[in-house]
Amino acid sequence: MDKLNNMRVFCRIVELGTFAAVAREMNLSAMMISKYMTQLEESLGVALLNRTTRQISLTEAGEIYFHRSKQLMDDFSELDEYTSQLGQHVKGTLKISAPIDFGGLYMVSAIEAYQQKYPDVRVLMTLHNNRVDLIKGSFDLSLLVTVNLELGVVARKLAETSLCTYASPAYLDKFGKPEHIDQLAVHRCLLYTDTPHHDYWLFNQAAQEVKIKPNWYFSSNNGRVLCQAAVLGMGITQVPEISAVNYVQQGQLIEVLQDFKIPPLSIYATYLQRRFLPAKLTTFVNFMVEYFAELKQ
Repeated sequence: MDKLNNMRVFCRIVELGTFAAVAREMNLSAMMISKYMTQLEESLGVALLNRTTRQISLTEAGEIYFHRSKQLMDDFSELDEYTSQLGQHVKGTLKISAPIDFGGLYMVSAIEAYQQKYPDVRVLMTLHNNRVDLIKGSFDLSLLVTVNLELGVVARKLAETSLCTYASPAYLDKFGKPEHIDQLAVHRCLLYTDTPHHDYWLFNQAAQEVKIKPNWYFSSNNGRVLCQAAVLGMGITQVPEISAVNYVQQGQLIEVLQDFKIPPLSIYATYLQRRFLPAKLTTFVNFMVEYFAELKQ
């Protein structure tokens, strides 16, 4: 019996949800997949899966065995990749999660520059503003704009951005410029959704962070969309400076409430600490640190 193969089959059953899906992926019969699972459970002397006609679920023992087995599978995969790349070109597929605005505005040119140096690395970038659980293995790397980092990850700082409040000249001419955060209660606001601070705006008052729930009229999870709405005079918005820089330079948006701005947010590249880090990950992170450092100059 090949226990390593049976462990791999077990992990894929849990991840894909059915024996049939694993059979198709491995080009085997469902009967053979079932045989591998039976061999594994008999060797352990415990049931790992609850099987019904409609679904498969993990037993308590299966839950424990899956997480440890998944880690071992990942370690074997990383070790193989690490070893195979010794003395060879860096290659593979790198899966990245990035915030919508930062990823859309800056990461494409950064990735293009990286792939000029490492042409055999494919990059799959997913843009969204939610934190991802790197332990689940869907991503190798997560880019975060944050002031708080989770435990258990390695974080390399790439850049900084301020969280600023903006409005168009036309809006300010019509409704007046707010001089204090308390005055926001009478203004139309444009809310950035799916952020770590949820539906609150953050300000700094007397060295203390203050949260304000704006009276919003339009919301989006895309900072550039909110900037466009603000340019049209639809209201006041609070977005990272990186989202608004072009509109500010063109005079289409004006920053307000500068005296209440919180300290800058850091943009990090985060990944799990492991014994064997694949070259595609280490080269990409090191390249990004250098790339964004040169942009500051």
